[in-house]
Amino acid sequence: QVQLAEAGGGLVQTGGSLTLSCVATGDSFRSYTFAWFRQAPGKDREFVAGVRASGGSTYYSDSVKGRSSVTRDNTKKQVVLQMNSLSPEDTAVYYCAAGRPILSALRDGSMYYYWGQGTQVTVSS
Repeated sequence: QVQLAEAGGGLVQTGGSLTLSCVATGDSFRSYTFAWFRQAPGKDREFVAGVRASGGSTYYSDSVKGRSSVTRDNTKKQVVLQMNSLSPEDTAVYYCAAGRPILSALRDGSMYYYWGQGTQVTVSS
C-alpha cells in the first residue's frame, strides 16, 4: 500500500514557475513508476510527466516538454515536478500517481494503482 501527498500548488502569474512535490509513504517506493497527471475543468485527465522505477528515465507530454523537469529521490520517497514558463493553459488540478506500467502504457492513467488527492495550480493571465 502506498499513500501519496502532493504539495506546492497555488496561484502563479503567466511566465512564472512552480514546483510540485509528491511524498510517498509505504513500502517499495523504488519499485514504482511515478507520474504526474492533470485535469482542467471540463477536460479529461492528461499525462504530464513520468519517471520510471528502473533507471529513472523521464517522459513528458508535448505540452510541457522543454519547460518541465520531473525527478525522484528514492531516499526521501519524493517525486518533484518543476514547471517553468507557465501559461493559463497549465491551470488544472495536478495529481501524483504510482504504478508499474509497461513503457508503452506509461501515459495511461488506468495503469496506476495509487493517486494523491491533487493540488490546484492556477496561472493568471
